[in-house]
Formats: sequence, C-alpha cells, structure tokens
Amino acid sequence: MKKLINHPDRVTLESIEGFALAYPDLVKQVAPHAIARKNAPISGKVGVVVGGGSGHEPLFIGWVGLGMADAAVLGEVFASPAPPLILQAANAANGDRGLLFIYGNYAGDNMNFDMALDLAKEEGMEVESVRVWDDVASAPPEKVSERRGLAADFFVIKVSGAMAETKAPLSEVKRVAEKARDNSRTFAVALSPATIPSSGKPTFAIGENEMYFGIGAHGEKGVRRTPLLSADETAEVLTGEVARDLGLGGSEEVNLLVNGYGSTTLMELFIVNRKVQGILRERHISVHRTEVGNFLTTQEMAGCSVTMMRLDEELRRLCDAPAMTPAYRL
Repeated sequence: MKKLINHPDRVTLESIEGFALAYPDLVKQVAPHAIARKNAPISGKVGVVVGGGSGHEPLFIGWVGLGMADAAVLGEVFASPAPPLILQAANAANGDRGLLFIYGNYAGDNMNFDMALDLAKEEGMEVESVRVWDDVASAPPEKVSERRGLAADFFVIKVSGAMAETKAPLSEVKRVAEKARDNSRTFAVALSPATIPSSGKPTFAIGENEMYFGIGAHGEKGVRRTPLLSADETAEVLTGEVARDLGLGGSEEVNLLVNGYGSTTLMELFIVNRKVQGILRERHISVHRTEVGNFLTTQEMAGCSVTMMRLDEELRRLCDAPAMTPAYRL
C-alpha cells in the first residue's frame, strides 16, 4: 500500500506537528506527542485528557477544544503512548481541579494510563480514569468490562467535556463519562484491511468478495466472515447487534453515529445511515442527533461501524452543549 510519508519512524511526530499548525486558533502543541486546547490549562476546571495510538484520526486529537477534551496524547501507530508522554499531556491540562483520563479498553492503554495516573498522583494531582468498552463483538454482555473501545469514545468525550465546562467537580465529570459509556454500543464491519506504515503489511487477509463483521479498531479478529452484502443488508446486521445489546425498546431515544474506517466514502456512509434510520423508525426508536463521517479510522481500512447511545435528559443536554474543536463543532 502506497503512503505519502517521509519515514515510518516519524509518521506520528510529523502528523501531530502538522495538525497543530493547521489549527493554531484552537490548539497548541505542548510536547512532541501531545496537543492541548489553546487556552489550557484552565484554572478551576477539570482537565479531560484523552489518548491512545495514532492512526485513528480524528480520534483523539481532533476532539481537543471547547466542550470536549483539554489535551490529547498519541502513541505510535496503533500503539499506546508511554506513561511519561501521558504525564506531559496531564500537566498541560491541569487546572488544579483534577484530571479525567479517557481511553479505549486495550491492554497497552490500560497499563500505560494506569502508570501515568500513579505518576500524576505522585506529583499531587487528583486523577480518575474511564475506560471505554463499547464493542459488542469482543465479549459477551456479562463480561462488558473486557470489551474493546470503538467509536463511542466520541460520545464519552463529548459528554464529559461538556460537564467539565460547567466547572463541575471531578466526581461528576467521571460519573457522566461512565454513564455515556454504559449507554453506548458499537458493532463494526470491514471490507478490506489497513496497512501499518512501519511494516507495510495488511493487518488481516480477506477475500475480494468477503466482509468481516466484528473487527476491532486495529483490525483485530472479528466474529464472522460473510459474502459481501449490500449496504442495506449490512446496516441491518450492524443495527440489529447494537440495538439488541443495548436492549432498546420502542419509545426510546438515541444519538446515532455512522462511522467510516478511512477509505469508505461519505456516499456509502450516507446510504448505510439511510437504512439504519429506517430500521430505527420501524422499531419506534427516535434519533435525536445523527453524526455521519470519519470519527475513528484505521488508516485506509474500508468499512464502517454503527454506534448508538441511549439518551436521558442529562445526556441529551450534554450532547447538545456547544463544542469547538478541529474535527467537531456544535
């Protein structure tokens, strides 16, 4: 796979530098692997720190700014950032009201963010963390805390960032982040693999006329391969799995996210969204807000995911609060 890069070892560093240069009115680069909102740290406000491996843009750096994250830290492509790098982002976001770390539920991220949390506490910071685990394919409901994190990161960061803007205490920011996570589910499908710049090799193999349901954000093993389905048939599978796992019944309300994995066109995503919306109408499930586009990508992997978050009055209000970041504005 051809990639427009200079050297594989500098992909992450150069992309972060270029990102910061593209949005100087919103963010600033505070370390080689970290950016923060332009006015960070903000005194008296909980700092929301997000992060994980690079290669998933706009996750996580695209959601730094008003109403969302205060800082983001990226590791190498599909690799967790090291604890000292996370600590740099924490210091950039520390407004002396506490910090909340938000990251996907992957072994490397769990280990490194836990170590960074301990380091931050040693420096006198008050820190809590929330792991996002929305991927219904990766573990059964009774083992929900073993699931991987996927596109629900967006909802969790949006809700917690909105609460943090109100100058709420750390306990409240963490509470709503967990509430958003626990009311969100995602199911994904891939039509082709991604290629990691350092290796130049695809993350998995798949036939020309096959698709792979239940893949993870790095192309991790899915739950079943099928012949290539139509957009409507694919939407039925994705929507059904998410609605079933959330236990959605009639007269409920959700926010919907139809996410592309990098090379799937907006045209295709809108076709999927059309069918998802129709299925939800038939089930008498109302959609409050719809997001369609690339939110969590996996390099040039083709495919998409459907994420839903069940709403109540509090989550609806926080989702509707203003946001101004490079990748999301409301």
